[in-house]
Amino acid sequence: MRQLKSLVLPLVALVVIPILILVVSGSTVFGFNFFSPFIQVIIGLVACVAGIKLMVVTIRMFAELGEGTLAPWDPTGKLVTAGIYGRVRNPMIAGVLVILLGEALFLGSLGVFVWAIIFLVANTIYFHYSEEKALEQRFGEAYSEYRHNVPMWLPRLRPWHPQG
Repeated sequence: MRQLKSLVLPLVALVVIPILILVVSGSTVFGFNFFSPFIQVIIGLVACVAGIKLMVVTIRMFAELGEGTLAPWDPTGKLVTAGIYGRVRNPMIAGVLVILLGEALFLGSLGVFVWAIIFLVANTIYFHYSEEKALEQRFGEAYSEYRHNVPMWLPRLRPWHPQG
């Protein structure tokens, strides 16, 4: 049940806001096309599936290794640095971003694409000024070392492993 409650934020970002964008814009037809519509739909679907897989993996890791959820109101009790978290600090949000970009391609929606950019900028600001400070308070030097060695968005080629 904890994990289900924690899905509120991703569902709002991935479903509610894109639907509102489409309703306000009054169209679900292809508004922008980088490729033929068929190729764009296929690339969009592949991106959505990849983003969902990344989210599922990271949510499972938070539950099993971190003993918590992705929701700020029910955070992990342990710092998770294994697996994909050894390559990039925010793989779950990266998964959401990949899904949003996939939705934008699939729907050909410039509005959803703009929402994806806003989502990235807002999360970057939030992580930098709020979440990272809270994580440093909760996990101390372990998080500081992790933040110093693992990039926020662009993955390392080789995973980082903490010393000791």
